[in-house]
Amino acid sequence: MKWIRTRVTYEAQDPETASAMIADIFYDLGLEGVIMEGPDTNADPDLDWARDALPAPEQHAVVGFFRDDERLARNRRELERRLAALYADNRAWYRVSYSDVDEQDWAESWKAHFHTVKISERIVIKPTWRQYFPQNNEMVIELDPGMAFGTGTHPTTALCLRLVERYVQPGIGFLDIGTGSGILLIAAARLGAARMLGTDCDPVAVSIAEQNLRLNGISPERFSLASGNLVDPVSQKFDLAAANILTNTIVPMIPEIPRLLEKGGVFIASGITAENKDTVTDALAEHGFDILEVLIEDEWAAIAAKNPTSP
Repeated sequence: MKWIRTRVTYEAQDPETASAMIADIFYDLGLEGVIMEGPDTNADPDLDWARDALPAPEQHAVVGFFRDDERLARNRRELERRLAALYADNRAWYRVSYSDVDEQDWAESWKAHFHTVKISERIVIKPTWRQYFPQNNEMVIELDPGMAFGTGTHPTTALCLRLVERYVQPGIGFLDIGTGSGILLIAAARLGAARMLGTDCDPVAVSIAEQNLRLNGISPERFSLASGNLVDPVSQKFDLAAANILTNTIVPMIPEIPRLLEKGGVFIASGITAENKDTVTDALAEHGFDILEVLIEDEWAAIAAKNPTSP
């Protein structure tokens, strides 16, 4: 299969907000391997850009990959329509470019743009092909995401990781709904979760998640992975569940979440634009959840809520 590399270069008064809004369109239309480029990258230049074959970006851009299938023409038209509407409202400049990428080059084409990222005081995400020397008590997660979502560089994943770090307790059971690269499972395991399940509708993601878990030395006895409908494969209860997916997927599954959680269990929802956070918190409250906290960064939100069946 061929892939179409899609790059939106833009200028805006608020580049971070513009980046979040463009990325939201990308995810909505199913683009994969989404990368955010910019001169203000959050990678450490001493560790990453200085060693790259490529210079640091001089312009802000969002890059993603369309599958070259029967939906391509329709998806391109919809992308351009939504970008035009977005920038008509914001009076900003943008340009879209496309290029073909072969299947074997798909996962390699974005590696030059994936850098070591410090998520919190403790968690660091390091691509397998980069060098990093941990400091103090840093917990380094090795990652080769391939074609799966979840590199830690996007605010949705970073926010979700911070909440996972906050609510994981040693010995708990952890459920990752839409596991992607397996990054949340790895973090939960390293933080002490004893039993873990990751689900994803994409069997490729499940395979990549397993590779990343093994890469980080997580024993297969501690985790299970399942492909299919995101919550249908789940038959056990967990102390903590996380879903780093889009709002229009999270909201319909909220009625199912209580059956997946132990009493007093916590549900973390991420992948939500800040403007949609009330839609999610309202849906959670409607089903009896207690909202514990809401984190917001770069126009994205992550929510932690307590199971309604808790005492």
